[in-house]
Amino acid sequence: MARKKLKEEEKRKLNKENMRKLLGIYRFILPYKWKFVVGLICLLMSSFLIMAFPVLAGKLLDVASGNNWTMGAGQLMGRLKGQDAGISFNSVTQVALLLMGVLLLQSAFSYVRVYLFAIVTERSIAVLRKAVYSRMLSLPIKFLNSKRIGDMVSRMTSDIAIIQETLSITSAELFRQATMLIIGVVIIFYMVPELSLFMLAVFPAIVLLTLLFGRTLKKLSKQSQTKLAEANVVVEETLQSSLIVKAFTNEFFETNRYGRAIENTVNVALKAAKFKGAFISFIIFALFGAIVAVMWKGGTMVDAGEITTGDLVTFIMVTMFIGASIAGLGDMYGQLQRAVGASERVQEILDEEPEKAGDSKLEVKLNGHLEFKNLSFKYPDTGKEVLHNISFEVRPGEKLALVGSSGAGKSTITHLIMRFYDVVNGSILANDEDISSFPLSAFRKNIAVVPQEVLLFGGTIRENIRYGKPEATDEEVYEAAKKAYVMEFIENLDEGFDTLAGDRGIKLSGGQRQRIAIARAILKDPAILILDEATSSLDAESEVYVQQALEELMKGRTTLIIAHRLSTIRGADNIIVLRDGRIVESGTHEELEQQERGLYRHLLNLQFTEIQNPENSKSVVA
Repeated sequence: MARKKLKEEEKRKLNKENMRKLLGIYRFILPYKWKFVVGLICLLMSSFLIMAFPVLAGKLLDVASGNNWTMGAGQLMGRLKGQDAGISFNSVTQVALLLMGVLLLQSAFSYVRVYLFAIVTERSIAVLRKAVYSRMLSLPIKFLNSKRIGDMVSRMTSDIAIIQETLSITSAELFRQATMLIIGVVIIFYMVPELSLFMLAVFPAIVLLTLLFGRTLKKLSKQSQTKLAEANVVVEETLQSSLIVKAFTNEFFETNRYGRAIENTVNVALKAAKFKGAFISFIIFALFGAIVAVMWKGGTMVDAGEITTGDLVTFIMVTMFIGASIAGLGDMYGQLQRAVGASERVQEILDEEPEKAGDSKLEVKLNGHLEFKNLSFKYPDTGKEVLHNISFEVRPGEKLALVGSSGAGKSTITHLIMRFYDVVNGSILANDEDISSFPLSAFRKNIAVVPQEVLLFGGTIRENIRYGKPEATDEEVYEAAKKAYVMEFIENLDEGFDTLAGDRGIKLSGGQRQRIAIARAILKDPAILILDEATSSLDAESEVYVQQALEELMKGRTTLIIAHRLSTIRGADNIIVLRDGRIVESGTHEELEQQERGLYRHLLNLQFTEIQNPENSKSVVA
């Protein structure tokens, strides 16, 4: 589906609506518009001077043949009056020096243009990248969950790279080729109108056939790119799941799968190569055949004394410039199509409504009191109701445990507390006020989460702990690490707090990552703490340290615990048992344990059986 969508975007037509979206990206160059304008002027002057080269080359040949050449604004009037006007050149050296001066001036304009366009492009693309990244981070969870991470990364990298190429190269080349085409047509019709009409009778058919060849070749090239992308997907999947591949000894299977994908790529590429060979042969024969025809016609005109040899050389060179410009415009069209697709994908993110975070400098102090009132909830993407008329209360400093089978609604409750989704039916109160009344960023600063699977950043341990409070001092970081029992293992590391955690924290064990996450939460000093199965995947020794760290973290804080191991919630002030999004039981561990037919008692018995006979039992609690 993703590849089909990408192919459709690559073929995006240049209609009014799509061009409007593409031009919308150009607003990022507005702060640098004067540099852009000066760059365009330099580009225009450079194009004029480029087209002067074939004219001067022809005149050089004429002067070498003994004909004087007069250059100036009065040349045309002089021709009409039958007399010379302007500056006369009767020496090859003079024309050559003029030609060198034109080339030097053209080089200067080109340098200034390239440098100014680089400033405009790099600065504006940097602003665009920051804007897209900032908007991505501010988007609601429901949008981020609906997109694949690879797709979002592609928009930040590939799509913006295409836009960057459009700003820096395609736009300039489009302007250059169009200018050179217009100037070239004016020159040849002014100099040799009869030969120009003959050329127009020969070249259009060749250009049309060239475009048809190019379209088919472009289609085959896209197929080749698609097949290569499919092969790269195999590589990406196997490298990301290398442990699974090796665990199931499927190296041979994956090698064959990649081999089949590469073979498909080769087949399409060879098909494209055959067509490309035919295309190149056609271009060589048709293009040079047309040039021969024009030279034949021009030669007859030289013999008849209708034009000079220099005029013929100028005409041929300008015609080649015109042909190159026409071919370049065709390529520019394809690049603009790609740019339209890329700008649409980037613009979709920029147009998406962000979370209303509010003023990040505002401070909101929650006392830890939470209350759910008749809350029902369904996820926007599925439309299925996952919570049904939920009501409960957590007083400041209390520990509330949420228990139930997978899919019962435990994680949904914590997501709603974090305001990842908006509450539509019912309400959640904090400090006896609806949580939607608080500025979002200020509200979330009062909540910390310790998840089951801790994903650390690739920086140092110190940086990962400080993430809970970026402005924290080293002393505060060390104190949080001490309370979270991080010091128990960090002293054994050669680089201590400066040890790199590695990608997603891969260089550290599960227990070490968990304690760093707890230290991060301690440093944040939240009023409300959410523990999402924080000890479910740890070994016995690590669990002891993590449990001690959690006890330190929970002191004086309202805590919601999603429990996998029911033995870890015996000390909870209240336990809520969920089934299919409904509260079926609530009470302390001792109260619920006494209900012989209760769900909590049933889950306890299952876990007890699992401990006694682990090879014959499966846990149903998540």
